[in-house]
Amino acid sequence: MKQAVFFTTLLFLSLSISAQNQPVYMGLTNDEQLSLVGMMMADLIERFGSPRSVIAERGNEAWQDDVVFQYNGADFYIYRDRIWQVKLASTQGVSDGDRKQSVLRVLGDRAEDRGDHLLLQITGKDWPLMMRVNFSASANSGLVTAIYIYRPDF
Repeated sequence: MKQAVFFTTLLFLSLSISAQNQPVYMGLTNDEQLSLVGMMMADLIERFGSPRSVIAERGNEAWQDDVVFQYNGADFYIYRDRIWQVKLASTQGVSDGDRKQSVLRVLGDRAEDRGDHLLLQITGKDWPLMMRVNFSASANSGLVTAIYIYRPDF
């Protein structure tokens, strides 16, 4: 009997630990991913647990420095106590490693091609949101290297 309780407890703990290591975007709809921007930091930790790591990212100006909470599949950029930008491995039908031409087909005519990145204004939210998709150096067959959803008014 004690062995059954021990193994049941061990199984429960291993499942909860592995759930924390799953990418953040898994199980979230596109709309839920968009709602991550603006989330309070306390809600982020309550929902996803402790981050894998916390780093400082230097901006072009000192006031642009960010604290970034890194999870598997997503990085959360913090301003004061709110998320102002999220870097995702996959969202809105676009994933890291996709070719630029396929991303253009997925995002459609509303996407603005800036050469090394695409911009897409996201409407219908409580505040302005943008999606930025960065590409590797090859102009024609560039691959997605980063996907950001952010508030352009920050």
